[in-house]
Amino acid sequence: MPNSDDFLKEFHWLMDVLQDIDVGLVVLNKDFEIELWNSFMQNHSAKLPTHVLGKNLFEMFPEVPAAWFQRKVQTVFTLHNPAFTTWEQRPYLFKFLNYRLITGVADFMYQNCTILPLTNTSGQIEHICIIIYDVTEVAVNRLQLQKANDQLHTLSRTDGLTRLLNRKAWEQSLEEEFKRFQRNNAAVSLIMFDIDHFKKVNDGYGHPAGDEVIRATANILRASQREIDIAGRYGGEEFAVILLNCDADGAKVFAERLRQSIENFTVTHNGIDIKYTISLGISELGPCISNPTDWIETADKGLYQAKENGRNKSVIFSKK
Repeated sequence: MPNSDDFLKEFHWLMDVLQDIDVGLVVLNKDFEIELWNSFMQNHSAKLPTHVLGKNLFEMFPEVPAAWFQRKVQTVFTLHNPAFTTWEQRPYLFKFLNYRLITGVADFMYQNCTILPLTNTSGQIEHICIIIYDVTEVAVNRLQLQKANDQLHTLSRTDGLTRLLNRKAWEQSLEEEFKRFQRNNAAVSLIMFDIDHFKKVNDGYGHPAGDEVIRATANILRASQREIDIAGRYGGEEFAVILLNCDADGAKVFAERLRQSIENFTVTHNGIDIKYTISLGISELGPCISNPTDWIETADKGLYQAKENGRNKSVIFSKK
């Protein structure tokens, strides 16, 4: 059986380990008073043990969400089981600044936490131990990967010139709205439109000027549409808009507003002013339209009629 000197040596050795390990250790009693504060916590909080020991956790660290943390701790006292939190659930428990160069993009330390019940010699739990793990590097890498994946997903769906949906992504949305109509029969309309005499713009002013006209058209379209509307570049100088909860008459109002906005707009490229117009075809989805391709064709027929009638017009095409 070890004598008292051996026990003290082992105890001090254990305390040295607890002080030097690269995780935070905090021991709290049932009144949430701090009874252990290791060097990790001291270094990252800039608070010495003499400053925090015996003090209430929430008074010393107001950023710790008291109601949430008390509920978490209560389960530990009641069930005698550990509890865990991850940075995905809550980025940090203690708001420590991040000083690591490799993860310098993060302002604060991301943390995983374990809350352990501490049993005394009588088998009762009167204290808990919080273990704080610095997982900033893991969190930043995962967040950066997620951001990159989100950007790639956006790029795969976006037309580079206009920042509208590209044709593939827009057609997927068209198919989804067609299926939604079959389920709920809510009004929805499609507008197909293109830039009148666009070849003359390219031939007369050059392709960069043509690109500027396409960009300007997309910007005006984006400013005109509602958040629920779905706009895309269908190809070349042709655009498409799905107007949700909108019948043909409502779509005609939108089309006329868009047409007039573009008619009154001037694109300036290399000091040259360019005026242009658009023609639009409108098709409200109904039982006579059998599939998404048929819906596009009916809107295209309305666009063709607008061209035939002199351009710079919007026409509703009704399939009977």
